[in-house]
Amino acid sequence: MEKFIINGGRPLHGSVHISGAKNAAVAILPAVLLADSPCVIENLPQISDVKTLLTSLSELGAGVRIINKSTVEIDPRHAASFIVTKEMAQGMRASSYFLGALLGRFCKARVAPPGGCDFGVRPIDQHIKGFEALGTRVIIENGMVDARAASLHGASIYLDVVSVGATINIMLAAVKARGLTVIENAAREPHIVDLANFLNSMGADIMGAGTGVIKIRGVEKLSGTQYSIIPDQIEAGTYMVAAAATGGDVTVENVTPKHLESIIAKLIETGAVIEEFDEAVRVRMPGRPRACKVKTLPHPGFPTDMQPQISTLLSIADGTSIVTEGVWDNRFRYVEQLTLMGADIQVDGKTAVITGVEHLKSAPVRAVDLRAGAAMIIAGLMAPGETVIEDISHIDRGYELITEKFSSLGADIKRVNDYGAPAAKFA
Repeated sequence: MEKFIINGGRPLHGSVHISGAKNAAVAILPAVLLADSPCVIENLPQISDVKTLLTSLSELGAGVRIINKSTVEIDPRHAASFIVTKEMAQGMRASSYFLGALLGRFCKARVAPPGGCDFGVRPIDQHIKGFEALGTRVIIENGMVDARAASLHGASIYLDVVSVGATINIMLAAVKARGLTVIENAAREPHIVDLANFLNSMGADIMGAGTGVIKIRGVEKLSGTQYSIIPDQIEAGTYMVAAAATGGDVTVENVTPKHLESIIAKLIETGAVIEEFDEAVRVRMPGRPRACKVKTLPHPGFPTDMQPQISTLLSIADGTSIVTEGVWDNRFRYVEQLTLMGADIQVDGKTAVITGVEHLKSAPVRAVDLRAGAAMIIAGLMAPGETVIEDISHIDRGYELITEKFSSLGADIKRVNDYGAPAAKFA
C-alpha cells in the first residue's frame, strides 16, 4: 500500500496546469462504443478511472491504442461483448455508463452494479425509468443489471430528481433510438454539455445540453471523430482552495472560468482575492479566511465534489461556518479525519457546523473517498509538521500527477510505500 507524506505549513506559490475533466472522460469513453469507426480522444487525464475504462473497452473487444500520455485512439468496430463483469466495474461509479452505451449499440447490456465512492445509497432507479421509457426491459438478477430491447424508440422522460448519471445514460441510449427523446429536469453540469458536444461531433442531433430540457433526435449511425475533453473544474477548484487554505498565491491554468463561477464566488466570500483571465484564474488569500455558509446543489450551484475541500478551508476560518450537503446523504465521513487534525466540526445529518480554529495540526489520516482524499491533502498542506495520508488509491481515481503538481507549487509532498521508500510515479 502507498501513502502520502506531507510536511505542511508553507504557502503554495506558482502556477499549475489543469488536466482533462474526469467526469467528462468517464462518460465519453463508453460513448465511443456508439461509433462505427475509430475515435481519437485528447486531453484525457492520467487517472486510474480512465485506465480502468480503457481496460474495460479492450475486454469488450474494442481496439485501444495509446498515442501519448493524454491521447488515445479507440476502434469500437470489433467490440462484440455486451457484458461488463463485476471485476471490470468494481471501484468505479462510471461503469454504469456502459449500460446506456451498450444499449445504444446492441439494444442489450448486462452490467455489474457500479463501485466508486460510498456516499450512502445511490440508486439507479432514474436510469432504469429512462431505459424503460425507451422500450427496454430491465431486471436485476445475480448481482447484474440486465437491460434488453427489441428496438429503442424516443420518449418523453421527466427525471424525478436531477441526476447526472441518469441524464448521461439516457443520452447514450437515446442517441440512436428511433424518433425524438426529451429529457426534462435534466442535469446541467459542464460534462453533460461536453458529452453532448462529443456525440454531436460524431453526427448526433442533441439540443439543449446545459439546460433543464435536452432534446435528442435519434440518428441511424454515428461516425468516428477527434475530440478534446474540457478542463476539470473540480481539479481546478481543489488547487484554488489549496491556494487559499495555505495563504498562498497560485495561478490555475487551462481552465474555463465560467465553469468555476460558484467556486470563485464562495472563495471571494471567504476573503480570497481572485483574478480571472481567458483560460486561467489567480487565487490569493491575504489573511485568515472568513467564515461563510455553503450549500451544495446541482449545477450551477456549488458542486458537491468540492464540499470536503471548502470545509477544510473553513476549518481555520474566523468564525462559525455552516455547510449543508444538498446532493448526497453521507458525504461527511471525512470529518472524523479532520477532527484528528484539530478541526472543530459538528455534523447533524446533512449539515456540518464548523467553528474555525487558528490552525490544524499534523496527524496520520486516511482518504475515505476521492474528494475527501483531496481534502486531506489540503489539510496536510495547512498543518505544520508531518501528515501521513493512507488509502490514497481513492485519490488516484480522479487527480493526475497530484504529488508532482503540488510539488511544483512548493509543497513538500511525497508518495511512499509501506517501507517508507519512494513509490513509483502513478502512470
